[in-house]
Amino acid sequence: MSQPAPPASPRRLPRWRVAALVVLAALVVLWRPASAHVRAASLLARFTDPDAHGLLADAVRHPVVASDFPLAAAGTRARLYLPSDVDQMPGVVIVHGVHWKGIDEPRLQRFATTIAASGVAVLTPEIRELCDYRIDPASIEPIGVAAQALSARLGGAPVGVMGLSFAGGLSLVAATDARYAPSMAFVVAVGAHDDLGRVLRFFTSNESPRPDGTMLRLQAHDYGAVVLVYSHAEDLFPAADLPVARDALRSWLHEDFDAARSRARDLSPEAGARMQQVFEHSAALAPLLDAEVARLSPQLAAVSPSAHLADIRVPVFLLHGAGDRVIPSSETEWLAHDTPRGMLRAALISPAIEHVELEGKPSLGDQLALVHFMGDVLDAADETGSARR
Repeated sequence: MSQPAPPASPRRLPRWRVAALVVLAALVVLWRPASAHVRAASLLARFTDPDAHGLLADAVRHPVVASDFPLAAAGTRARLYLPSDVDQMPGVVIVHGVHWKGIDEPRLQRFATTIAASGVAVLTPEIRELCDYRIDPASIEPIGVAAQALSARLGGAPVGVMGLSFAGGLSLVAATDARYAPSMAFVVAVGAHDDLGRVLRFFTSNESPRPDGTMLRLQAHDYGAVVLVYSHAEDLFPAADLPVARDALRSWLHEDFDAARSRARDLSPEAGARMQQVFEHSAALAPLLDAEVARLSPQLAAVSPSAHLADIRVPVFLLHGAGDRVIPSSETEWLAHDTPRGMLRAALISPAIEHVELEGKPSLGDQLALVHFMGDVLDAADETGSARR
């Protein structure tokens, strides 16, 4: 149920903004000298402009080799990105959000390459349920197995796990599982959910409660409601229409809107009218979707960190876009609230991010906050590398 855009290659910024990052890097070094923060500034410069070169962008840039890395224990595939000129390195598993291309999504590939170029081994496992727009407990196992596999590949020390969008919430749940927690050094949840039912209700109400009792009001992205309909189409369309309905919805989610409308012509009149409501994002759908969320409520705890975080025993980093219309930023406020004291390492809600992508015009202060956040994450990764050595 994620907006189909991993945070690997945001829109390119003007050259003056890349130049401003050079100033930012100097501020970082003066304020808190730490190699991880210089690497973080270099990462941010390359996120804003993937083709950037110069003092900051090239401050830390290792050559990267990518290769297939099957995860036989989880019955899925993965891709390993290694900095080829580094002998000993920390590692991080990056888990993609809801997107049909999975680990082959170009922006995810560029994101993984950019992280690896900073001197970190990166493993991206394919989560089949997320590729099919489903938030499912079955996704927890491949996340945990990926952490185990990367840890073993790097000599046995635990590795970080970074989950994007709904994969962030699933990664937090995986970290509470006694089978996988020993292989995890920390979890970074980017644009993640705390309570899946609360997010689904946001799709129909355009509001989400905060832990302090206030209400966040924001126009929800239409994409979320379509994903909800697709993932539970059997409850919203007659059985005879179900295969055609799923085809049409899948095409819509793949952004092939003409193909979706063409396929929908094969639906019965009743189902065709329902599909038209979906395509038009009609308010008439809201009562039906609300009833569906209420019916699913008992099942949602299995994929909601809110029901599991009391058991987490690894450091947690939380990052969220302030204006996120897919998963509202109030969910990260809830994650920070529900994470046990001592386990929350850092939490940042930033206007520089749109869901899991960098926003086009971040201020220098917002960039600095992101550099410090990513610097803290790289510090945590380096701690695992030091322990390995």
